[in-house]
Amino acid sequence: PNAMQGHNPNAMQGHPSVVGGYGMPGEGAMHGSPSGHGAHGGMPPSGSMHGMHLSGVSAGSMQASMHGSSLSGPPSGGRPRLDSHPVAPPISVSSSPYPSLAAGRSATAGPPSSPRPDARPSLPAPDNLNTKYTFENFIVGPSNELAYAAAYASSGGGGRRYSPLFLCGGTGLGKTHLLQAVGHNVLADQPGKRIIYVSAERFTNDFIAAIQNKRMDAFRAHYRGDCDLLLVDDIQFLAGREQTQEEFFHTFNALHELDRPIVFTSDKYPQQLERMEERLVSRFSWGLVADVQAPELETRVAIVRKKAQVEGIPLDDQVALFLAQTISSNVRELEGTLIRLAAKASLTNRPIDLPFAQGELTNVSGRGRVLSIDDIQRAVCTHFHLRPADLMSKDRHKTTAFARHIAMYLCKQKLPVSFPEVGRAFGKDHTTVMSAVRKVESLRDQDAQVRAHLESIEKKLAG
Repeated sequence: PNAMQGHNPNAMQGHPSVVGGYGMPGEGAMHGSPSGHGAHGGMPPSGSMHGMHLSGVSAGSMQASMHGSSLSGPPSGGRPRLDSHPVAPPISVSSSPYPSLAAGRSATAGPPSSPRPDARPSLPAPDNLNTKYTFENFIVGPSNELAYAAAYASSGGGGRRYSPLFLCGGTGLGKTHLLQAVGHNVLADQPGKRIIYVSAERFTNDFIAAIQNKRMDAFRAHYRGDCDLLLVDDIQFLAGREQTQEEFFHTFNALHELDRPIVFTSDKYPQQLERMEERLVSRFSWGLVADVQAPELETRVAIVRKKAQVEGIPLDDQVALFLAQTISSNVRELEGTLIRLAAKASLTNRPIDLPFAQGELTNVSGRGRVLSIDDIQRAVCTHFHLRPADLMSKDRHKTTAFARHIAMYLCKQKLPVSFPEVGRAFGKDHTTVMSAVRKVESLRDQDAQVRAHLESIEKKLAG
């Protein structure tokens, strides 16, 4: 089956992107609580919309009824087709520049601030949208077609706009790509739109900085009055942060009342989010919840080919198929493997043929496939006689905590992943991972027993 759709070219270069944060002091540890929970969490294979579950729907036949509108997959031209009854035009709202800071203002969360009807602020050139994360570069298959169609519709691509739109799925499956593509598409059609793309972690950092510097007026003006579209990545990292959740609740309400769209991503469905206020969970489900699942083989082949095309990497069909068959669950890992192969081939002046790819992937894990975070977690659990869920839990028992630190350390040692990526896989924030890595590095140099544990696990990983 051919699961991929082509896309019409729609150049988006040169348009302003987003303002993520508003110039407050840097990011640091917040509230003294972990910022998230298990990155995978056993998500059921369905998306929910007002209590209705949607998943695995064919692009040609999928219809999601919602308030009298129907949603269908991309037509032959590559764009998703959304047929709906006429919808009233969005409310036109103008708002003020950042207000002057008032010393002594309350730093606690409060009700929505009403934007003043002044001229729109002059925004600085935004820089935190990845220019490659567009709808044109997104490969559509049965595993992600609902999320793609809903995201495209919410960007003004035609038909009904879903707000809030909640995109959920495992790590590395394309949620952030779709989220940023919404921003690119809106700015391509309406360059003057004020868009904020921000992670939940950054929102929290900005909120804490605003409290510390008595800048709550500026904070609220930025996230409520000066925002036409809010894109929030990894909303699950608000978990356990009660004051930040309170502030975000009022921010959500302010934007919703002004008919300004909001799009979220998460590694779990709203109902699976732990330590999240029920009123927020309820609001996350007000619009459409669409899941992104692991891609099928045909979709993975198309993803490899598209990445090679975008990066200018010569790649034959045999190698594309081999990579797609070898790496089955993570798009980011699949694309990263292609980039590593291309770099090694360039440095050694070799073609990227099948023998070269097979040899390189065998060298990575010793088993003929690329090592993953899941592989490391399983090996650590086997060694310490734990369950995978124990590594993602809040259990601070000495053995569990030590095993968790070992697993985080090995992920950073053996995989090309960032601290936040490792944190998401363990349901922790990046500062927890950094602390764990430093601790294991120190113990490794001083404790022979720790070195023995590491050597034993590494042998398991080598197969």
